[in-house]
Amino acid sequence: MKRLLLAAAATVSVSPQPGGLLSQEPLAVGVRVFYGPRPGFADIDLRLIGGAKKTIDMAAYVLSDRALVAALGSAAMRGVRVRLYLDGEGERGRAGGALEAIASAPNLEIRRKGRSRDLMHLKSYQVDGRVLRSGSANFSVSGEEFQDNDLILIESPAAVERFEDTFERLWARSDNQKIGTR
Repeated sequence: MKRLLLAAAATVSVSPQPGGLLSQEPLAVGVRVFYGPRPGFADIDLRLIGGAKKTIDMAAYVLSDRALVAALGSAAMRGVRVRLYLDGEGERGRAGGALEAIASAPNLEIRRKGRSRDLMHLKSYQVDGRVLRSGSANFSVSGEEFQDNDLILIESPAAVERFEDTFERLWARSDNQKIGTR
């Protein structure tokens, strides 16, 4: 039985095959993985956004953390180009009046996915073309402080580029709804 298992294991390859999906993904060296809830978990997003100098592109299934929304507004006010792409499920996942309060900020654009049966379920953003934040944690107080989630930071221009390709495709959907005056 042991020999049979070893023979079966030898025939299974876990390395990327030429032309396979795994070989198309960028290999990232600078990866940090955080698991929450734990003290400081929510501060990771605030620090990344607070340190942005040029761009933030965020795809958010849920964006309801008021402190995070305020940080995005502050980034836009200091000259960072901020684009927020939200799922289209009505008012769910919005930070009440906080999102509307920043919607007219300079350098900030907000679009919501048009209505369809498919969810835009990403919880990701890029900062300055150098860092990609992804993971299971929604941009909400519950997602950051109470739920078991992961938050992954990838310092890789190639990974950011792959995210940007996806973000641009989402951003350009013809049925998107613009939020605010921009």
